[in-house]
Amino acid sequence: MGDRRNFLKATAGLAAAAVTASAPAQAAETAASALPPAKALWGMPRDMILINLRRDGAYGLGLKTRDGVLDVTAAGKAVGLPVPADMDDLLQNGKGPMLRAVIDAVEAAPDPRLTIAEDQVAYAPLVTRPEKIIMMGFNYRKHAEETGTPPPKDPPLFNKYNNTLNHHGGTIKLPTYAAREFDYETELVIVFGRECRDVSEADALDYVAGYATGNDFSARDLQTLTSQFMIGKTSDGFAPLGPYLVTADRVPDPNNLRLVTKVNGAVRQDWTTADMIFNCRQLISFASKVMTIKPGDIFYTGTPQGVIFGEKIPRAERRWLKPGDAVVSSLEGLGELHFTLV
Repeated sequence: MGDRRNFLKATAGLAAAAVTASAPAQAAETAASALPPAKALWGMPRDMILINLRRDGAYGLGLKTRDGVLDVTAAGKAVGLPVPADMDDLLQNGKGPMLRAVIDAVEAAPDPRLTIAEDQVAYAPLVTRPEKIIMMGFNYRKHAEETGTPPPKDPPLFNKYNNTLNHHGGTIKLPTYAAREFDYETELVIVFGRECRDVSEADALDYVAGYATGNDFSARDLQTLTSQFMIGKTSDGFAPLGPYLVTADRVPDPNNLRLVTKVNGAVRQDWTTADMIFNCRQLISFASKVMTIKPGDIFYTGTPQGVIFGEKIPRAERRWLKPGDAVVSSLEGLGELHFTLV
C-alpha cells in the first residue's frame, strides 16, 4: 500500500511541478495524466519481453525492443517517473502499470541514449528473491519411460532455494568434491504475478505474469543417494533462468512450445511441452491447493527425455557433464539460455 501511495504522490507532484518544455518532460506529463485510477494501479506487466539487469552494483529492469534493451531505470529518470527497482519489485509489488507509464512516455519521445545493445547487457538472474522455487519431477511421458519411472498419479513436487539462481551467460562451479554425475534438464518456467491459492484449472493461467527458459541442473549421484531429491538439486547456481521474462499474453499456449538442449553444440533434447503429464494449468491448480503461491514465485515444470540420467548404458560409462562444457537451453519464443561449467 505504501508503494501505491508513493506512486500517486510522485505522479501528482510531477503534474503540479514547474517543468521545462522539453519533449521528455511533456511525454511524462502525458503519461502521468493517463494513469489508471488508484484501484487499478496493482497489475502484472503485459505485452513485454523483460530482462533483469546488473546495474551499478545493484539490479535494474531492461525492456527488449527492436533497437536493443531499454534501461528502465535510466528511462524513469529521463522522463521524471518512478520505476520498479528490478524484476522482483515489479512482480511482488504489482508495478506493471507503473512500468507501462514509463514505457509509454519513452515511446512518445524516443531517446537512443536510453538503449543498450543486447550484447552489452550484464544479465542478472531473472528473479533474485522469490519466496518459493517450486520444482516438478518426471512430468514428461517419455522422460519417465527413459528413466524407468512409473508415470506419477499426482505431481511429485520438490524445491530449490535462492542460492541456486543463476543467469544467462553465467557459470556453474561444479561441486566435484561431492559429486561427479552432472546433468542438464531444460524446462519451461512459470513466473507468477498474483497471489494464488485454491485456484481452479480453468483460472490457473490468470495468475501467471510470464514464462521463461530454465534449467534444473542436477547432480544425479547426490539426487539418488537417498529417497529425497534435494541435495542433488540445490548446489550453488543449479537453477539457471532467463534471459527473458516473456509476459503471459505473448504465449498463447505454454503447452505447445518446442524445447531444445544443446551441449557443446550437439542437440541432446528436442521435444515439446505438449508431452507434459500434468499441464501448466493442472500444476498451478494442484500446487495452489497445497500452498499459497506469491507474486514473484517461480515454477519449473519438468524436463523431457534425452538427459544423461536416462541413457541405457551403465552409469559409470556415461559421459556426464564436466568443467568446460557449454549448455544452451531454449524454449520456443522465450529465448536461449546459455551457461558454462567450471
